Amino acid sequence: MHLVVLGTGIVGTCAGAWLQRDGHRITFVSPVPPGEACSFGNAGSLSPSACLPVGMPGMWKQVPGWLRDPEGPLAIRPAYLPALLPWLLRFLRHSSREEVVRIATAMRGLLAPIFESYAPLLERAGATHLVRRTGCLYVYGSGPSAARWRWGMDLRRGLGVELRDIGEDELAQMAPDLRGRFRFGILAPENGSTLDPEALVKALHAQCIADGAVTVQDTATGFEKRSDTVTAVRLASGQMLPCDGVVVASGAWSRPLAAQLGSEVPLETQRGYHVTVQSNNLQLRHTVMAPEYNLMVNPMAMGLRLAGSVEFAGLAPPPNYHRADVLLAKGREMFPHLDSSRTTRWMGHRPCLPDSLPVIGRAPRTANAWLAFGHGHVGMCAGASTGRELAHLVAGRPTQVDLRPFAPDRFRTFHS
Repeated sequence: MHLVVLGTGIVGTCAGAWLQRDGHRITFVSPVPPGEACSFGNAGSLSPSACLPVGMPGMWKQVPGWLRDPEGPLAIRPAYLPALLPWLLRFLRHSSREEVVRIATAMRGLLAPIFESYAPLLERAGATHLVRRTGCLYVYGSGPSAARWRWGMDLRRGLGVELRDIGEDELAQMAPDLRGRFRFGILAPENGSTLDPEALVKALHAQCIADGAVTVQDTATGFEKRSDTVTAVRLASGQMLPCDGVVVASGAWSRPLAAQLGSEVPLETQRGYHVTVQSNNLQLRHTVMAPEYNLMVNPMAMGLRLAGSVEFAGLAPPPNYHRADVLLAKGREMFPHLDSSRTTRWMGHRPCLPDSLPVIGRAPRTANAWLAFGHGHVGMCAGASTGRELAHLVAGRPTQVDLRPFAPDRFRTFHS
């Protein structure tokens, strides 16, 4: 079949690559080059342990304090709050202990095969050097302070995530740059990361092109349909692109396209910020997650990336780079000896749903359209496994991951 894939981020690119392996002809459509937008600036984590949702039990108690703190991990622009409020109420509904266990169980199924799902794509593209398996260190000021997050860590362990406690002396040996600030750690040895998320996406996409795919740099605005079947994709330029099927993987811009295919999905954008310290003088060998700082730290090819801020303001307003400056200040606090003389700042749109689960599945009212978006903080983690499972769906094969929790029509109950 000739399939049009809308999106050239990590999810769309991996979907195209896996579909090509089944012999389909692929046309990518995106207004920006591959590896741009959210796939450019993510934290680069490839973490099978990242199965917990954003909304955790009791988090609602912290939200008012975060919102009052201009340097807190969460910001909501006041003008956007009325539009955001229905989504926030749904988010809170999914933050109970029972819901968190359900969501984490589903996400663990999608994330556990990260590396086996990436392996054939990376090997074919000659990009295995862009991925490393050095583990992730969760670090805390002390053992008692780590107890605040024990329930979530125990949930991870119960789902089969390997986690090993690291005492102060061993932590100082593993990561000397952390000495003095952190006295307790938890190592997730099965985790990994990418040295350069943009280069990774571009390498996979370039291999798709070498294998016969084409890319149209344009914006998809709608579809031509015959009964319940998409026959063409309508582009902003006025062009009609005939096809045998379509995959919507347009990240934070997917909602109106999904709606035209019969799927009303409460998609929101978390505006994520990062700072990359190009003058990095640290010797970190692991990705580092510091829950007390709400900060993910990843040593990359271009420098030390600091990520972890969330802002709700919609797709249109310009960035507020004070959010990125706060990340840099936290990084300096964690690493007082960090050389931060050269830095870059970035903002991107994380597509997120109120239950922290992406949408993966066939559009409910369209026979030949499939949806793959809403991965929030785990797009890089879940891109390859999403692509693999989507290829199974298109082919009519049984999936290797239970996709029922990710069904596009799971939000219908909110409209009843």
